[in-house]
Amino acid sequence: MSPFILPRTTPQVSVHLTEDLGRDQLLSFPAFQNWLSTLQHSLSLQKNKDHTFNSAPYRLRKIDIQSVDFFGGGRVGFVKLKAEVSNDHGEKLPGSVFLRGGSVAMMLILQPDDTPEKSENEKQVILTLQPRIPAGSLSLAELPAGMLDDSGTFAGGAAKEIEEETGLKIAENELTDLTSLGLPSDDESCENLQRAFYPSAGGCDEFVPLFLWQKRVPRDTLQQWQGKLTGLREHGEKITLMLCPLEKLWQCGGRDSKALAGYALYQGLKSEGKI
Repeated sequence: MSPFILPRTTPQVSVHLTEDLGRDQLLSFPAFQNWLSTLQHSLSLQKNKDHTFNSAPYRLRKIDIQSVDFFGGGRVGFVKLKAEVSNDHGEKLPGSVFLRGGSVAMMLILQPDDTPEKSENEKQVILTLQPRIPAGSLSLAELPAGMLDDSGTFAGGAAKEIEEETGLKIAENELTDLTSLGLPSDDESCENLQRAFYPSAGGCDEFVPLFLWQKRVPRDTLQQWQGKLTGLREHGEKITLMLCPLEKLWQCGGRDSKALAGYALYQGLKSEGKI
């Protein structure tokens, strides 16, 4: 398939497609749009005299689409590409990219309602145990999470995923955005990055805002969550719930970047009185 030139690019950026992916499909793919606009903005900052690369700025010169996975209905799901980003001295930056878009994660904390108010005693975090074939696991312990769709808010996406993975119906206004609270309000780099954490920025565009929800429940209800089967069974989800003491989250969820990020954000924000 013949390459095409990305609209409104100087210098011109050529894009080489795979046979199963069309120009309009790529340009309308939200993850591609977000990645490209973010990268182009960051590259534009090199014109500032105090930028590290000001004397030999890098430019996006070419994009080679290597493969694409489609979801139901022919919707583009994942794209693997290689971007050529180099300066006039021939120096290149690593440009292998797996585009999948944003996800959302939830830190759900339950506490027996017979414990003292405003105490941290006996808080339990809900983890999911489910198959994660890319990790070679059939039972990986992690915070509930899911891919963001193309519409709605991050908080709305979190509420939807919570219901799908745990069965809990939670209103958006009951959620606290831990990542947004934890990040500096003024980003000195001025790069238009998401207010989220990036679990694998060396090869993937995925960003993950992380939300907190806390609720006091009867002690006998709390015990019913241990080992509960949830998930969208008709979509092949095989999820078992696990309760982990909050103070042990860094161990129980030690293989999950979401759990480790959630624990660090919770402890940091708690120490500063922000939650």
